[in-house]
Amino acid sequence: MNIVFATNNLHKIREIENYIDKRVCLKSLKDIGFIKEIPETSGTILGNAIQKARFLFDETGFDCFADDSGLEIEAINNRPGVDSAHFAGPQRSHSDNINKVLSEMLGCENRKALFKTVFALCLKGEIHVFEGIIEGTITNSIHGIDGFGYDPIFRPIGFKETFAEMPFELKTKISHRAIALEKLNFWLDVNILR
Repeated sequence: MNIVFATNNLHKIREIENYIDKRVCLKSLKDIGFIKEIPETSGTILGNAIQKARFLFDETGFDCFADDSGLEIEAINNRPGVDSAHFAGPQRSHSDNINKVLSEMLGCENRKALFKTVFALCLKGEIHVFEGIIEGTITNSIHGIDGFGYDPIFRPIGFKETFAEMPFELKTKISHRAIALEKLNFWLDVNILR
């Protein structure tokens, strides 16, 4: 079956395409020639994922899924959360966002954080939701050069490395996105692909 992933983020596409069920032919927005801006104005991670999937389905009629993700840091009131991509401003700079987090956390002993992803799958207009969460801590400085977003400052529980220090294959097996994708794959296998 063909499913469109409602993103232009090449990092996300790379993470997903290797682990989505092999019976699914994953298409990107570029693959279908979709160039409109997809809104994400709901104010929540769950709401944004649903809003994006619904918008793409309504615009194209293609079965699709969308995600929204956020980093929630306990010591700063679970921010940046839904504002993770533009925490430091509309330029959506990964380095600016990281620097803002590290600045706001100067002197904080509580480094607890979690990454959350929600996938909203829209099949024939019906929405199905899958959530992935991984807990960890925020480091005091940048560690590693791989990954994207907040990966250089997020160390998952049980690991010595940040996401940015891990081999790509390991990160894509344990991440919040991987957890949500495993649930989506299982649902597709049981309900659609058999």
